[in-house]
Amino acid sequence: MNNVNVAALLLRARIAAMRLGVPACVALALCAAGVASWAWLLPKRAAQAVVMARPLPAPSTLVTAPPPPSSNQNLAVFYDTLGEKRYAEQQVKVLFDLAAKSSLVLNQGEYKAAYDKASRVSTYQIILPVKGPYQSIWQFAMQGLRAMPYASLDEVGFRRDTIAEPTVEARLRFTLYLKDAEP
Repeated sequence: MNNVNVAALLLRARIAAMRLGVPACVALALCAAGVASWAWLLPKRAAQAVVMARPLPAPSTLVTAPPPPSSNQNLAVFYDTLGEKRYAEQQVKVLFDLAAKSSLVLNQGEYKAAYDKASRVSTYQIILPVKGPYQSIWQFAMQGLRAMPYASLDEVGFRRDTIAEPTVEARLRFTLYLKDAEP
């Protein structure tokens, strides 16, 4: 057997490392770690490829998407979403209550009712002049739309006397889309 002098081999490796320098030694160590991890992951990758290559079992029953709703069904959903005309004044009270909860000043409002014969839909326009902080006005408007999904916010106008003034005067125009009460 050959006698290998381990001490001599370690000395030669140490001298070679000193000649190369620290950055080169770190780079060689990183390359060796990369090759080792690649060699370790290669069999796992091959096993995963075999699993992925297998065909998927056919489902026992196919699920089909439901047919799209008909125009009559869409129209029925539309009319179901509308509010009822007989509760229009109560919806105005809801807006006044929301304004009070948002700490807004709301003294009066303007109201205008209309009816469209072609669509059989009544509209109720509500114009509300409110006063308060800008953020509170927007919160009030969004809460009103959430409380009445058949309402639209058609117009918002803001006015402030000076830039430094924290309160804003706003004019909000809501429209409620209503149906006649069911017999």
